[in-house]
Amino acid sequence: MTYLRRGLPRTPGDEPWPDAALPATTEPIPSPEDDAPAAPSAAGDDSRDASPAPRADLDRPLPFTRTAWAGAAAIRPAKAPREEPVRMRGLTRAQWAIGLLLGGVALVFASGMVVAAARFLVSLDGVRAFLAAFPGEYPLPAGTAPGFPAWVQWQHFFNAFLIVLIIRTGLQVRTEKRPAVFWSPRGNRKRRISLALWFHQALDILWIVNGVVFVVLLFATGHWARIVPTSWEVFPNALSAALQYASLNWPTENGWVNYNSLQQLAYFTTVFVAAPLAVVTGVRLSGVWPKNAATLSRLYPVEWARALHFPVMLYFVAFTVVHVALVLATGALRNLNHMYGGTDAVNTVGFWIFVASTAVIVAGWIAARPVVLAPIAKLFGTVKGR
Repeated sequence: MTYLRRGLPRTPGDEPWPDAALPATTEPIPSPEDDAPAAPSAAGDDSRDASPAPRADLDRPLPFTRTAWAGAAAIRPAKAPREEPVRMRGLTRAQWAIGLLLGGVALVFASGMVVAAARFLVSLDGVRAFLAAFPGEYPLPAGTAPGFPAWVQWQHFFNAFLIVLIIRTGLQVRTEKRPAVFWSPRGNRKRRISLALWFHQALDILWIVNGVVFVVLLFATGHWARIVPTSWEVFPNALSAALQYASLNWPTENGWVNYNSLQQLAYFTTVFVAAPLAVVTGVRLSGVWPKNAATLSRLYPVEWARALHFPVMLYFVAFTVVHVALVLATGALRNLNHMYGGTDAVNTVGFWIFVASTAVIVAGWIAARPVVLAPIAKLFGTVKGR
């Protein structure tokens, strides 16, 4: 006989429950459902003798009558997926071509409107009197030598060569997503920049040196009076020259002796405004800028330099295009002789020197590749691939 396990008393202060003398039982306690009568079967007694239903053969498909057949599409070979067109800055080549075409048409239309407006203005009596009073240039200071010394001619070529490559590498640095080659200085191999950026900064240094030499010689020889305004008359004369250019009745060119006032302002802006801005913003964006100069960096944020550097480059591009166009359109042989031949004669000497210098610039553009630049960069640091 076994006894149930005794638990806590059922009421406080009473004996544990159940009683110790109560024997355990293994018989099931009847439930109320056991006393209920069993429900009669719906099939009656015959359901006990019913045979199981036959099982369907699932391995054999059901018979059916075919009513559809494969068409021509099932016989033809599948077409290869159309290749995604190459995109440049989100636009396809066709979209770029259409945009350039429409932009060219709009530019021609706008130019025509400017010419028409300028011709209308110069036909007015008051404007004619203004053009007569301010023909487009004013006399230079006494003692200013005419012509272009040899150092100006060489400086002009070096500047053109460097500025073209600087613009090329600047655009490459701006658009390059994953550079393939990097350069590190010997003293700090942890610092790593792309080879294109190294070449861009190396060209910048040469361009700055060339510019400093140019400015020093400019003031040492008195040639500064050619590009630095010396009279307030430069502004009305510049407006007069602009009206004459716009009306296609261009001012008389005699660059061997004197620039017109519009040219003088353009050269002054390029040498003494745009060039220093390019240098100052470029230094802020380069590794030359001290990283620990918190106060200096706060006074001159890098965002300011980045916002100015690219527009300055666009100015140099626009200046170069307009400058070359006017040189070729206002007496190409004579103008090219001024800067490349060193004479005021009209012959082809300056033209062929110009062609040779252009070939050198094009060769430099083509040669500005890692296979050529890497050996040069290794002389000043370490060059590694990705």
